[in-house]
Amino acid sequence: MFKFVIVKLVVFLCISCASHTEQHKVNIHNRLLTLDAHLDTPALLVRPDFDIMQEHSHDHDFSQVDWPRMEKGGLDGGFWVIYTPQGPLNADAYKSNRDTALLRAMAIQTMVSVNPDTFELATVAEDAHRITNIGKKVVYISMENAYPLGEDLSLLTTFYKLGLRMLGPVHFKNNQFGDSSTDPQGSIWGGLSPLGKQLVAEANRLGIVLDGSHGHDLLLEDLINLSKTPVILSHTGTKTIYDHPRNIDDTLLKKLADSGGVIHVNAYSAYLTKLPNNPERQKAYQDLFEKFGRNWSTFDTETWQALKQARYQLDKKHPAIKASFEDYMQHFLHILNVVGPKHVGVGADWDGGGGVVEMMDISTLPLITERLLNEGYSEQDLADIWSNNVLRLLKQAKDYADSVN
Repeated sequence: MFKFVIVKLVVFLCISCASHTEQHKVNIHNRLLTLDAHLDTPALLVRPDFDIMQEHSHDHDFSQVDWPRMEKGGLDGGFWVIYTPQGPLNADAYKSNRDTALLRAMAIQTMVSVNPDTFELATVAEDAHRITNIGKKVVYISMENAYPLGEDLSLLTTFYKLGLRMLGPVHFKNNQFGDSSTDPQGSIWGGLSPLGKQLVAEANRLGIVLDGSHGHDLLLEDLINLSKTPVILSHTGTKTIYDHPRNIDDTLLKKLADSGGVIHVNAYSAYLTKLPNNPERQKAYQDLFEKFGRNWSTFDTETWQALKQARYQLDKKHPAIKASFEDYMQHFLHILNVVGPKHVGVGADWDGGGGVVEMMDISTLPLITERLLNEGYSEQDLADIWSNNVLRLLKQAKDYADSVN
């Protein structure tokens, strides 16, 4: 009987200790200022059926970010993306996509203006702590793909005045500013184009952080060499774990860190590990696009509901094959091992294709903190990873701009 009581006591103490440890990790996560460097959620803000203040479900409507889930996952904010897809390199296309980008910027501004007690626009590094200290979510603005600027670099000042503080020159294909990592043509400029080099100088002058994600390795090297302030990879993985053009090798990773730059780790499954082919799903999506078209920003509520239901049925019949949380953490931990916590952050590509098994929306972000604590990283390391590193880059960009203007 005595032995039985002792065993029960030991079990109780072990459970209590484990519970206390888990709560301690939750408390650490909640104390941190947490920023994600790449939130594609503005693509949803233009939809008539999407309300950022209401809780959604990835299983139901495929969204990954809203205010209730930010609260659940302890996400304080981040960089909300102005994105336009790559199109032809001509004046008409530039003008059309310029207007699309301006509307996307205004959608972000509107999100803030209609929810003034919940969100606040941030433009300098010091804003982040101030905004979170008064209980609001931080809204920095970034641009993925500078293509809508056309060949008129004065437009960068326009977007700067709207709040733009981070800029990626390219996306899936080469454009007027430089080479993409995934264009089938390969490199056509040898990195940045002459106009791309002017873009770097103008971004530096304004105090905009330059983002090399999606860029060809040669483009990233040009950014590192030409930019007067450190550059960022807002959502990128490592070639050591998975050799994909969208990822970075250790040599270039070290060069990025040596220059003061930061890499934010992507959670886009196809860039994390080799996934099996899923031809039935690909064909089903092609049929979906043929039926509804791709100009989704013009859809009314009824069309959106029909598209959402069709996509739900498609995913049910042909489920997506995703990488695992462990796949994601292998990239994260390798990058940390190579360059250390002063040069790493989180940029999971939410609402832009990111998400892995066990971590399909921002409500699960504490998993990252818990895993890194288990790996022996300190609360200070986590503070650097979650926000200090990217805020340092913002401050350095502004300090340089102040010094030359």
